[in-house]
Amino acid sequence: MEDAQQQILALTPEAALAILVDHARNLAARLPGRIAIGLAGGPGVGKSTLAVRLVEALNAQTPDLAAYIPMDGFHMLHAKLEALGTVKDKGAPHTFEGAAFADFLERLKNAGEDIFGPLYSRKIEDVVQNAFIVKAEVRLLIVEGNYLLLENPPWRRIRPLLESAVFIAVPRETVRARLLKRHAEEGLFSAERNREHIERVDLSNYDLVARSRPRADVSINLITDN
Repeated sequence: MEDAQQQILALTPEAALAILVDHARNLAARLPGRIAIGLAGGPGVGKSTLAVRLVEALNAQTPDLAAYIPMDGFHMLHAKLEALGTVKDKGAPHTFEGAAFADFLERLKNAGEDIFGPLYSRKIEDVVQNAFIVKAEVRLLIVEGNYLLLENPPWRRIRPLLESAVFIAVPRETVRARLLKRHAEEGLFSAERNREHIERVDLSNYDLVARSRPRADVSINLITDN
């Protein structure tokens, strides 16, 4: 996974997890300081689940080795989106605090103390501040999000902060089905609203993010049943 030319792999989630655990531990053994590994990909591809499992697996072997850093904690606050009139676009790049996310990641890369970070809650459709902690002893930052590899500002600040970048992909139709199920389970909006949002925002984001795939070091097509 350290080759200059991008590797393209087709793996089950379990196989992908095993490879990523080995890769992360090898980086920690080889490089000094804090190391950021980015898991990028479109909405609904399973990257957050994989990132959380990766952190759990790494910390099971070495406690406090890794921390999960989700981009979603840098959604604009719902009240700000309402003031801007962009609630309908929630999830698109312009509805995130991209510069603040880059600032946060820079701070984490250089921190010698515990730092709190925000999470996004789908239960309330808003950001929860100081929802997790990155302890001072953490070596590996597992950074996860849609827009880690975009080349336009402010997102282009992210890629140089990552020692390694992995792109996670599943087919577009799989994403559509997953997102319909996810929104229905949350029960916050009508089925009609969910379908409209997925087509107009989520799948447009999927297509946008797909164009950033060549900037990853390795690309993993996940083999799943659904």
